Amino acid sequence: MGTKPIAVWALPLAMLVAACLALFADPPALTGRLRGAEFDTYQSLAPRVFDDSARLRVLDADAASEARFGPWPWSQLVLAKLTDEAKAAGASTVVLAVPLDKPDPAAPDRLAGLLGADDPARATLAKLPAPDSKLAQSLAGMTAVTGFTLGDTGAAELVKSPLSIADRDALRAVPDFPAAAHPSPVVVASSAGLGALNLIPDADGKIRRMPLVFRLAGKPVPSLDAEAIRLAAGTDLTLSSAATGIPGVNASTALATANAGKFNAPLLQDGSLALYFARGAGARHISAAALDDGKLPTGALDHAILIIAPPGEVYATPLGHKSLGDLHAEALENVLLGTTLKEPNERFPGLIFLLVMGTGVVVLFARSGARWAGALALVTILGLQGFTWFLFRNEHILLDSASPSVGLALVFAAGSCARLWEIGKARRHFARVFAGTLSDAAVGRIARDPALLKLDGETRAVTCLSCGIRGYEKLAQSFADDAPGFAKLIGTAVAPLIQVALANGGTLGRFDGESFTAYWNAPLDDAEHALHACEAANRMTLALAQTNETLAQERRFDGTAFEAIEVGIGVATGKAVTGGFGARGAYALAGDPMVLAEKIRTLSPQYGPAVIVSDDTRKAAERGYAFLEVDYIAAGPRDQVVKLFAMLGNPLVRASPKFRALQTFHDHIFQAIQTQQWEKARGLIEQCRKLSGASQKLYDLHLARIDYFEDNPPGAEWDGAFRQILK
Repeated sequence: MGTKPIAVWALPLAMLVAACLALFADPPALTGRLRGAEFDTYQSLAPRVFDDSARLRVLDADAASEARFGPWPWSQLVLAKLTDEAKAAGASTVVLAVPLDKPDPAAPDRLAGLLGADDPARATLAKLPAPDSKLAQSLAGMTAVTGFTLGDTGAAELVKSPLSIADRDALRAVPDFPAAAHPSPVVVASSAGLGALNLIPDADGKIRRMPLVFRLAGKPVPSLDAEAIRLAAGTDLTLSSAATGIPGVNASTALATANAGKFNAPLLQDGSLALYFARGAGARHISAAALDDGKLPTGALDHAILIIAPPGEVYATPLGHKSLGDLHAEALENVLLGTTLKEPNERFPGLIFLLVMGTGVVVLFARSGARWAGALALVTILGLQGFTWFLFRNEHILLDSASPSVGLALVFAAGSCARLWEIGKARRHFARVFAGTLSDAAVGRIARDPALLKLDGETRAVTCLSCGIRGYEKLAQSFADDAPGFAKLIGTAVAPLIQVALANGGTLGRFDGESFTAYWNAPLDDAEHALHACEAANRMTLALAQTNETLAQERRFDGTAFEAIEVGIGVATGKAVTGGFGARGAYALAGDPMVLAEKIRTLSPQYGPAVIVSDDTRKAAERGYAFLEVDYIAAGPRDQVVKLFAMLGNPLVRASPKFRALQTFHDHIFQAIQTQQWEKARGLIEQCRKLSGASQKLYDLHLARIDYFEDNPPGAEWDGAFRQILK
């Protein structure tokens, strides 16, 4: 099969190039959103099983807590009080995910400034401890992590434990900030850990990852969660890098892991941790009021890490909205329990996958068509999705299959659009070429695959049908004074017959008003062409009966005499030459089957039944219809001897006792005639006339021939075919 026109493969190729460039550039607004949607689906279908062995607790500011301590933000004095109570309840670590860089509105010196100079309360307030000092005193008695906010303004760097990394180039994708806003020096001094509070949502606003590493003026600094991990491990946090990118194109290094003792956190290029969210983690929440009242369940805070975070900060996640405290708890549980997700930094495999499979789809569009290209795209996408789901479920690996899958789908869609455009153009062309000669379905098949139409010419087996109105000349004379009425009558009678031929897969060959021809197995292949031609002939007789009934009904209303229209149908099977003939290269057929079909149709009135077929047609369609031999004549284009058969019904008719009796008599009649046993043939004919279904016109014909042959003996060399009678 030849290659398709350039448009069919050029458009999907262009789309493939665009998709590969998009995957290479990896824009967050496009590929990032696709990955996010895919990973959200995975986590929704198989969320992390909540495990309380990490002992993470989130302090809730519920209605009772706000009634006691007021609305958030709470004073550092309140935080100090709750910290002392958490320590007393057995908490091992407190993580303050709260910005403490601004002055406390409840500080005594700020309140004193609101009073007059002579107010005695000023002296009392001056004796009270500063809130940050009180908080620092509370933090000093336990393992505590506080945070700073990275931004454009702030104080100098304060680091409790520096991050070490051998390759500073690996930090290139890590967010960098010029300054940091820290808590007061006394709070910093009392904190065992100090980390950045910043969050970086994805392009769609969802939180799917938590930062563990930032850069402050180019130097790596830990996040709040990284510091909590370091303190839980009891050792410094170190960073490792790995090679990434396409060798020789954009090869570089990027962050790979953050390690602290037995804890290992896989990192993305930007220094963040992909979160594996748990469902049903309500057990980690405790009420601040219940803690203050000492009404927590026994052991609720034993050896726990308590996270205090602003309760009003809620973020969208793959499992719905979660508070800031929950996000920090999820990150710490992931690392401390070893349930982290691994999201490869490398986009190179996905790009290669899209390039290879996309090229395969383009080649199939060019060589085999949309069906095979679509099959490859569908199987590839389903296989890739299944593979990535397996990796997520069994290895906790987030492999981006959405981007290459969408890219591959777009390649197929582009090819399909080009193919549809081409088919539409071809359909319009072939609809003009085969106007009225092929069904819409056949035109559509050729439009989808023009190679089906072989205009160069070929010899192939076909079945031809010729259908004509019996007594056409007489009918025309009866309408001598009503030419429009005659034209309408012929159109009403013949048009449904042509439609039946087309609907049964035939190709219209010639139409001259009185008759038309059709043929099967050209230009489209039809292995059952003889059977389909016979089906068309049978349905033509049914369509004509319905037309006659309609016309008779109309004539009753206008009082005009009506004589039912009859048709003769001849069907023949054999070899013919097909192809594009003539100056315009119009498709046509020429050969013996068409000549024989038309000759059989002209002879059909003398046999009675409407449909007469050649012996070759009968052999090819015998399983579908009952055929009765009616003649043995030299009717071929070159005086070939042909057996003719009347088509009388379906296989049920063939199996009936009446038909079998009739068939037996006909076998004996023709045997007697061909052996020149004239009297025996006469006797058999007279007996056969009495059988149900017998055609009296047919028997009159053969009796007349017997009389002729008795007067004109055919001789000893006679082949049994009738010739003289037909002259």
